[in-house]
Amino acid sequence: MEKVLEWLNARLLWGPPMVAALLAVGMWLTAVTKGMLFRRFGVVMRYTAGTLFRRKNRGHTASGALSPFQAMCTALAATVGTGNIVGVGLAVSVGGPGALFWLWVSALMGMVLKYAEVTLAVAYRTVENGRVVGGPMYYIEKGLGRKGLAQLFALFGWLASFGIGAAVQANALAGSLRDGFGLRTDAVGVVTALLAGLVIIGGIRRIAAAAQVLVPFMSLFYILGAAVVLVRYSTAIPAAFGEIFKGAFRGTAAVGGFAGASVGYACRIGMARGVFTHEGGMGSAPIAHASADTDHPARQGLWGAFEVFFDSIVMCTVTGLVLLVTDTWKVFPLPQGAALCAAAFAKGFLGGDYVVYGGMVLFAFATIVAWYYYGERCAAYLCRGRRLQGLYPFVYVPVVFGGCVAGLDTVWAAADLFNGLMILPNLVALVALSPVVGRLSADLFQAPHRLRLRNEDFTPFLVFRRRK
Repeated sequence: MEKVLEWLNARLLWGPPMVAALLAVGMWLTAVTKGMLFRRFGVVMRYTAGTLFRRKNRGHTASGALSPFQAMCTALAATVGTGNIVGVGLAVSVGGPGALFWLWVSALMGMVLKYAEVTLAVAYRTVENGRVVGGPMYYIEKGLGRKGLAQLFALFGWLASFGIGAAVQANALAGSLRDGFGLRTDAVGVVTALLAGLVIIGGIRRIAAAAQVLVPFMSLFYILGAAVVLVRYSTAIPAAFGEIFKGAFRGTAAVGGFAGASVGYACRIGMARGVFTHEGGMGSAPIAHASADTDHPARQGLWGAFEVFFDSIVMCTVTGLVLLVTDTWKVFPLPQGAALCAAAFAKGFLGGDYVVYGGMVLFAFATIVAWYYYGERCAAYLCRGRRLQGLYPFVYVPVVFGGCVAGLDTVWAAADLFNGLMILPNLVALVALSPVVGRLSADLFQAPHRLRLRNEDFTPFLVFRRRK
C-alpha cells in the first residue's frame, strides 16, 4: 500500500504535472491581476505587516468573526510547521542549494494563488448558525454551481486533516521531545491530545486566540536562534547565495555526504517542497481567512499573500541559509528529519539544537489545532442538516495521540495524497473564477480606502461592510 501511495505522489499528484499546473495557474492569475501583487508590493506590505500592531486588526470587531490578523495567524499556524524545518532540510539535502531558488519561485506563485483563493473565499462566504464560514467548497458551489465538486474538495480536506493535520504533526512533536529532551512518546501523546482537546473544544475563537499568541512567539523564537547562527557565520552568507543561484541553473556536484543533483531534480524538489510548505493552491488557508471581519475580499487576500511571503521567503530562507553556512548539508552520514537542522543550529551556538526541537514542538502543535478547524468546516459542509460533524473531535483527538506513538511512513504518504487531491478541484475553481479575482483586485487597488463595488454585485457574499 505504501509503495502505491508513494508512486501516486511522485508520478502524479506531486510530480512534474502538478508542479507545472500550479505554475501555469499562478502565472495566469498574475496576468489576470496585472501583476499587482508584485508591482504594488509596497502597498501589500503596508496593508498587512504595516498594520500588525493596530488594535483594530488584533481584536474581535464583529460577532461571529475574526480580525484580519487573527485569521492570518490561524492560517499561518497551519502553514508554518514542520515543512519549514524538515521540508527545507529535505529539499537541500537531496536537491542541493539550488532547490532553495526553486522554492522561492514556488513561493512567488504561491503568493498569487493564495491571494486569489482567499479573495474568493471572502467574496463567496456566508453565515451558518451565526458563524461566518467560507472556503473552496463554498466558492466552488456558489461561484461555479458545482456542488459535487465542492463536496469532493470537502471530503479530501476532511481526510487530509487526520494525516497532515493530526497524525504527522503529532509524530513530529513527539519525536522532537524524545530526541531533544528524552521524553516518552506515549506520555507526550496523552498530554498533547489533552491540550489539543482543550483548545479545539472552544471552536474557532479559542483556536484563533491560541494562534495569535503561538505564531508570533514561535516565529520570533526560531528567527532569533537562526540570526545568532547567521551572525556568527556572516562571512559565509554571500557564498551561500552564490551556491543557491549556481545550483539552480547548473546543478550541484557531489561533495561530502551529498550525492549531487541535476538542475531538473533541484527544480522538482524545490517546487514540491515549496508547495508543501506554503500550501498555496491547496485551498486550506482560505477556510480560516473567510472568517475575517474585513470590508473587501481582496484586502483579506493581501493577508494571504503576506502569509506565503513570511512562511516561504522569510522562514524557509532562514532555515536554508543556516544549513548552507554551517556546511551541515554536506556531512556523512546525513542526519534525517529535524535532526539535520538541529545539527546546524548546534554548530552555530551551544544549545542551538534545542531551538529547533522547541520550535518543532510549537510549530507542530499550532498546526494540529489549526488543521482541526479546517477538517471541522469540511465535515460540517459534508454533513449539512445532520449532526455527524459533532463526532469529529472525538475522532481527531485520538488520532493526535496515535500519531505520537505510531510509525507513520504510510500516513505520510496518505497525507501527501489527500493534500494533492485537494489541489485539483481548487485549481479548476481558481481558473474559472479568475475574472472575479481580477475585478476585485482592480477595485481594491484603484481605491484601497473605500469599497467601490456596487451593492448589488456581491451583496449576498460580502457579510461585513465598512463602518462609518
